[in-house]
Amino acid sequence: MVEPLPHVREIPPYVPGRPPAARPGLTSYKLSSNENPYPPLASVLATAEQAASAMNRYPDMGCAALYDALATRLDVETDQLAAATGSVALIYHLLAAFCGPGDEVVHAWRSFEAYPIAVTAAGATGVKVPVTSDGRHDLAAMAAAITDRTRVVLLCTPNNPTGPALTHAEVAAFLGAVPDRVLVVVDEAYLEFVRMDDPVDGPALVRAHPNVVLLRTFSKAYGLAGLRVGYAVGSAEVAGALRAVALPFGVSSVAQAAAVASLAAEDELMARVDSLVAERVRLVAGIRSAGWSVPDPQGNFVWFDLGAGAADFAAAAGEVGLAVRPFAGEGVRVSVAEPESTDRLVDLLRTLTPPVGTTVGSSRST
Repeated sequence: MVEPLPHVREIPPYVPGRPPAARPGLTSYKLSSNENPYPPLASVLATAEQAASAMNRYPDMGCAALYDALATRLDVETDQLAAATGSVALIYHLLAAFCGPGDEVVHAWRSFEAYPIAVTAAGATGVKVPVTSDGRHDLAAMAAAITDRTRVVLLCTPNNPTGPALTHAEVAAFLGAVPDRVLVVVDEAYLEFVRMDDPVDGPALVRAHPNVVLLRTFSKAYGLAGLRVGYAVGSAEVAGALRAVALPFGVSSVAQAAAVASLAAEDELMARVDSLVAERVRLVAGIRSAGWSVPDPQGNFVWFDLGAGAADFAAAAGEVGLAVRPFAGEGVRVSVAEPESTDRLVDLLRTLTPPVGTTVGSSRST
């Protein structure tokens, strides 16, 4: 019988955010996938439609227009860039290019669900370092977890699903403790939502450290989740390795055109991000007023640390037309979206009892 490689059987499934169930008399909201709730900009949609008219042709495998626009935007060379079908695809490409059986990948946990999937798919071994009590990366413990077998370290900032972000000083100090032979991946899928002192300056890290690579996406702040386009920024050697292992013609013509148009309309799109950040502030205030707390959210989502109560919380949210993302036995992530969804979530929290140990305004619900 034909069988897959042994490690393939060990790959954990990826659980996507579920759509909301219809509730009579209620508008339902999908708060389970951290999607941007705004529809496409007219200018971006028009560009995508024009690109779709040539769908009988292969896309530009070199992503020339996209790389030129990104190079100008980030002040980097085009050979420092690699695009793929979302930043999650770049995680797979990185591990395929730099890891193999016997190699170790250090990452925080709980963090992005795709990390252990991609690590296992590469035949490598994941080393999970628990986040701190307030949902942050424990960088000291992560540095201590690096061994001679470590090839890659994954930093998720802001951390999905717990919410806190790393500061530039923290990451710079951490890099001083990491051997140059170890590739440090700074996953910045939600960077546009960060509002804190000393945010990570990714391009500066890349300029100072050849072993650093940034992962970014057009899915969240730019609202192109359905088109799947992300990009990496690193040294020419690292970016070249990513392009070498990438699926040929992976990023569609429509996705490339929409991404370039989005960069051209960045001011308008960032105004939407500002509105979502303001809604995040309002949501956190409502959560606290209801007697609950969440870790410091720097993405477009909040995290409820509920342990065994995660499934019950998700079910209660579903009853009022809110689809949230439960992580069994750990907690629930809720996306920031339309104001009505904020109001409804806060109303729900007022009917529920916060977990034991929660104090209003604390950094974590426990």
